[in-house]
Amino acid sequence: MYKLLIVEDDAVIAKTIKKHMEGWGYEVVCVEDFKDVLQIFVTQKPQLVLMDISLPFYNGYHWCDEIRKVSKVPVIFISSASDNMNIVMAVNMGGDDFVAKPFDLNVLQAKIQAMLRRTYDFAGENNLIEHKGMIFDSGKGMITYEGVQVELTKNEMGILKMLLEQKGRIVTRDKLMERLWESDSFIDDNTLTVNVARLRKKLEEVGIEDMIKTRKGIGYAVDESIS
Repeated sequence: MYKLLIVEDDAVIAKTIKKHMEGWGYEVVCVEDFKDVLQIFVTQKPQLVLMDISLPFYNGYHWCDEIRKVSKVPVIFISSASDNMNIVMAVNMGGDDFVAKPFDLNVLQAKIQAMLRRTYDFAGENNLIEHKGMIFDSGKGMITYEGVQVELTKNEMGILKMLLEQKGRIVTRDKLMERLWESDSFIDDNTLTVNVARLRKKLEEVGIEDMIKTRKGIGYAVDESIS
């Protein structure tokens, strides 16, 4: 089942599209808090975004540009501002298609279905994990925070992914070493310590400090609430 994210501040339009697409078997999420659309996008992991241009706080161009920094998920703009300048702007900011309001729901549905077929006949899964504004792309081995990016090594990726998957809980050193051993990397206790130190340094490079907590003699955890 494909998931659609609707970024539309007109509740009537958003709910109408949601009801129509759900009738065709899609999962649909409507954004209600427009202050941080990117965080909602990363959390929901949609396969397609319907984006209005005129929105509270920041316009659709801004959010499309932010999404493009971390994902190639297709974005279809829906807007009453359908002059050539807005269409060109939408494409330049990373949009994949433009549908002018008012539109026929069946036409919109056909465009969505065509876009999904073209995109996911050959595309992989969404590898994004978000934590307090930081976005980790496990497919590319990249972390992004406030527009700054840094690449991770294979071991650093494995450590961060496991800690984020168990957010708020202690992951023992033994469990981390077992996970990394599965990827044919040589990891012993000292090597793990070195890799965690390097990961912390890279997080600090993008402005993230103290994200990885240490429970001495046991292991590591992400988040303040360690259990």
